[in-house]
Amino acid sequence: MKIWIDIVNTPHVRFFNGIIKKLRKDGHEVLITARDFSNIHDLLDIFGLEYTSIGDHGVTLEEKLLSSTKRAYDLSKFISKEDIDIAITKHSIELPRVAFGLGIPNIFILDNEHAIAANKLTLPLTNKLIIPEIFDVWNTIKFGMNPNNIVQYNGTCEITHLEDFKYNEKILETLNLDLDDNKKIILMRPEPSLASYLHTDCTKSVLTPIVNELKDIANILVIPRFKAQSTIFKDIPHVHVIKTPVDTFSLTKRADLLIGAGGTMNREAALLKTPVISCYPGKVLSVDKYYIEKGLMKRSTDLNEIIKLAKELLTKKSKEVELKTDNLIDLIVDEIYKTYKEFNK
Repeated sequence: MKIWIDIVNTPHVRFFNGIIKKLRKDGHEVLITARDFSNIHDLLDIFGLEYTSIGDHGVTLEEKLLSSTKRAYDLSKFISKEDIDIAITKHSIELPRVAFGLGIPNIFILDNEHAIAANKLTLPLTNKLIIPEIFDVWNTIKFGMNPNNIVQYNGTCEITHLEDFKYNEKILETLNLDLDDNKKIILMRPEPSLASYLHTDCTKSVLTPIVNELKDIANILVIPRFKAQSTIFKDIPHVHVIKTPVDTFSLTKRADLLIGAGGTMNREAALLKTPVISCYPGKVLSVDKYYIEKGLMKRSTDLNEIIKLAKELLTKKSKEVELKTDNLIDLIVDEIYKTYKEFNK
């Protein structure tokens, strides 16, 4: 088979890496397209994955519409010349539209039920949908997804991210950070302020008051999502802005606490057994509830409560929690085979 994978966000590189390796090991050809956004290209290069760069990401609603429209057009021209058997993506707006238009079966991976605009544009055109068991299926059916074509699994997408992860115990030395050895390390990740489902000011961050309250008692490391977020924190004393790309897994594992206003790194921290506080400013996602309910993540948007939780987690030893999940890589590869056979009966 020739399989098309469209990558539109940085975490999706890690998500698909193990899947791509397994498909290629099984003798299949994998064609990767990727938009120019954040550190997608950097990570693809680091993982040694060849790709074709098509399209970018806008900031305003008008820019996003124009970028997506142009990207769908450019992808249509490119993919129509390839002999694709099946397509798969995680949250690409354009892949379902292009695949549907060209008669290519497609699989969609979804882990954000609150991305309403994106779900409206994609789910009605999706042949097979893969979602976590914790999802309320109604949140996909109401957007036009056929319930008979939904596959659920135990866990979250991040369980594929740790495939082949090797901890770099000297990550701090690698980054050459001037840290206070007498203080513990708090890693922070700002909110995805450019995302269509959040609508926040990209020149500000909900982390700023948290940083100001904790910078005197801990080493603060911030991993921004884009340049504008770097400027928010660069002039705050005792705060280290980490340049990307970087080995975030080793840094997360080395940290004593992660405070995240996003989603992916919070869930990765939970899997790496690093204490984590989610202060995501939007509606709580089902995938976050999964870790909260299992005692692997704390959640608050109240400054005083966050500071209290942070101090407690920095001084108390966390209880080990055994987490059993499905093998998502095998499940997805199996669904690729099943969907291809169903479409070609």
